[in-house]
Amino acid sequence: MLRKINQSQSIAYSRLALVKPICLCLLSAALLILSFPRYNIWVFAWFGFVPLLFVIRNKSKPKAFLLSYLTGVIFWSVTIYWLVHVTLPGTIILILYLSLYFGIFGLIYNLQLTTYNFLTIPALWVSLEYARSHLLTGFPWALLGYSQYLNLPVIQIADITGVWGVSFLVMMVNVLIKQVIGDRLWVVGKRTKNIILLPILLLALSLGYGYYRLYLRPKTYDLRPIRVSVVQGNIPQELKWETKAAAFIVEKYSQLSKEAARDRPDLIIWPEASSPGVFGEDTLIFEGIFSLAKTIKSPLLIGSVSKERQEYFNSALLIDSSGKISERYDKIHLVPFGEYIPLKKLFPFLQTIVPIGDIAAGEGYSIFKIQNRTTPAQDTFSVLICFEDLFPEISREFVKRGAGFLVNITNDAWYKKTAAAHQHFQASVFRAVENRVFLARSANSGVSGFISPTGEVISLVKDRAGKDIFVGGFDTQEIISRKKNLTFYTRYGDLLPCACLLLLLCAIIARFLRKR
Repeated sequence: MLRKINQSQSIAYSRLALVKPICLCLLSAALLILSFPRYNIWVFAWFGFVPLLFVIRNKSKPKAFLLSYLTGVIFWSVTIYWLVHVTLPGTIILILYLSLYFGIFGLIYNLQLTTYNFLTIPALWVSLEYARSHLLTGFPWALLGYSQYLNLPVIQIADITGVWGVSFLVMMVNVLIKQVIGDRLWVVGKRTKNIILLPILLLALSLGYGYYRLYLRPKTYDLRPIRVSVVQGNIPQELKWETKAAAFIVEKYSQLSKEAARDRPDLIIWPEASSPGVFGEDTLIFEGIFSLAKTIKSPLLIGSVSKERQEYFNSALLIDSSGKISERYDKIHLVPFGEYIPLKKLFPFLQTIVPIGDIAAGEGYSIFKIQNRTTPAQDTFSVLICFEDLFPEISREFVKRGAGFLVNITNDAWYKKTAAAHQHFQASVFRAVENRVFLARSANSGVSGFISPTGEVISLVKDRAGKDIFVGGFDTQEIISRKKNLTFYTRYGDLLPCACLLLLLCAIIARFLRKR
């Protein structure tokens, strides 16, 4: 009898030993998921990693990797589930790939590199996010720092560190909470008290800088306003390239533009690929759009596919008030498996993942110029097409070349009524803060609106019920064009990720030498 009881207890303990780590992984993934849109409970991100850090503590390297990988699979499956509307095989492959970064994080975390984990572990996470943002053309989606896009005091440091600094801070607090609870640092000696005080000081300095930028620092912008209208056509994705729907699409955008023109804007913006025709092929469609610009006497910025030398481009066309194209920008960072197929000649089977046509990449950074109605001066801006706003180096280059404000035109209607559009919108907030410029955003089905240089969402296109996606409409705002004083981040770029990688390498080498 006693033996049976012991066996039952042993089985119960073994089951608990298996279930408890999985539950903690689920808890971490859930907290992180809730930190992002649509939930936007950003405070959860500050302790979302704590359950995972506890569960992989003192585990073997394979277990630490697998438990962290499991957390990544759960997180990414819920975060980017909307990709199934485009490709199921591609979604599965992407989730398994992105989860590797969680697995590598758990593996290296378990090495216990130094006693100063509040520095090395955030450096590890930032290094992994930076690698994810650049390897295999990059996928900088749902970065940890993006979870704080509504937390204005925290995100102000982005004009120095980029979004990476916010990711660093959030992970640092996670590590600190784990150390305080798990290692009982409050009852240990002077050295460990310093381990508590130093991250608290870093956090306090960051918040102090944030409040200074929000409420105390004088504005350094040229005070000449420019009036801009963004149009949200809400054209169903299945109609966008239907030949029979071309007249309906042009009429929808024309009507909204005529309504917006009553606000006397200096610029009216249409979304990505808003033209139902191809510039260079469909002459009649574009003659109608050119005529519209002359009728409303306002420049139009439209998204369109362009054809040149037998190549097709995803373009932004600026049509002046006389009905002529004054500037064109061709998208330089294309979506893999969305606009082109990488290594198609080497691996022909990749074409079966997502059947698409080929789009060629543009070669230059275009600076658009428009005439301000109230002054003889011209204002400058640049356009980020689709997910180009995810890549801070592109925005930085535009601003360094003279863009006074940024425009993002996109079409997220592919992903239906999911969190995709709001997750995408997070990136635009950080591009505005990093470069201290206004950003106007026009999306086919939302989210469209205006973001200030402090990251504040000034206004969005909404219906009467307050919905901001899959509704039609327009919004007009006065914004200010930046003329001088580039931010530290605009000038010098990603110094923090480089410093994090260097710190991480030094910690790994030091640990190796200690073991020797």
